[in-house]
Amino acid sequence: MKRMGRTDLPAEQQRALQKAIRWEWFTIGYTSVTIALIALVVGGSQAMKTAWIEDMLSLIPQIAFLVSLLFIRHPPSRAFPYGLHRVTGVGHLVAGVALVVIGGNLAIESIAGLVRQEHPAIGTVSLFGVTIWLGWLMVAVMILVVPGPFFYGHAKAKLAPTLHNKVLYADADMAKADWTTTVASVVGVLGIGIGWWWLDGSAALFISLGIVWDGYKNTRSAILDLIDQRARTHDDAEPHPLADRIVRELQAQPWVRAASVRLRDMGQVFHVEVFVVPRRMRVRLDAVEDARRRVAELDWKVQDVVVIPVSSLPDETTRTG
Repeated sequence: MKRMGRTDLPAEQQRALQKAIRWEWFTIGYTSVTIALIALVVGGSQAMKTAWIEDMLSLIPQIAFLVSLLFIRHPPSRAFPYGLHRVTGVGHLVAGVALVVIGGNLAIESIAGLVRQEHPAIGTVSLFGVTIWLGWLMVAVMILVVPGPFFYGHAKAKLAPTLHNKVLYADADMAKADWTTTVASVVGVLGIGIGWWWLDGSAALFISLGIVWDGYKNTRSAILDLIDQRARTHDDAEPHPLADRIVRELQAQPWVRAASVRLRDMGQVFHVEVFVVPRRMRVRLDAVEDARRRVAELDWKVQDVVVIPVSSLPDETTRTG
């Protein structure tokens, strides 16, 4: 994939995107194997069941990322004059809402089990002619699968800033924190083994609340982007520095007295509205075109640029910092 809408991806972003696609397919394959393995040993542990469902839910961000790529490559049209970049945000929102709803239901089930004082039981199985406690197999499976998310989570976290992709970043962030699910499920299983039945329900509740928290963060981020908050970095940590770069670039032009910008995050690219107060009442068309070109060349993420001469700068626009 070499284009996003009307934007030609630079070589660095093309390489990063190809790596991200490969990592997402690898994650889907790895997680599918994990789901199958846990299904074989899930038993009566509520913590294991919750961890199993969390693994299923973790497939949603990868699917959302891959599906969105099918749409955002299309250029703007009369029907969609801004392109289809918002599909990325819609996928982000769907993933977040699914996590909140299902995580909330799992949390309620866990609390209900603790209130009812349900005592889960884990039986034994015969393996190669030897009878062993199923709990040991549960622990072994969870320890076996834990390195994967940590490994590919860090790999995708390095690619997310290069692509300015919040779905990829959220996916990486969830994967890096997946070890907490493993620890909680192991604690729950071992709690059943030593007779502390409440540890299993508590572990399940801990995992459920983690799912809800991930869903809340994803949902909040997606909604704020879809209602056009000020463009921020891929991790929502701060306003995107491109706005300041644009203002400085325009203010350096001899015909510009003052400048400000309104930066709209469309998903992985930006729509830019630049407001300039000229030094003279008349502005040459070639000066405006030159300003538009300069802004477009600042960053590959600049999808559209509109330069608007005004008598005063709008209050809601970014001027500095």
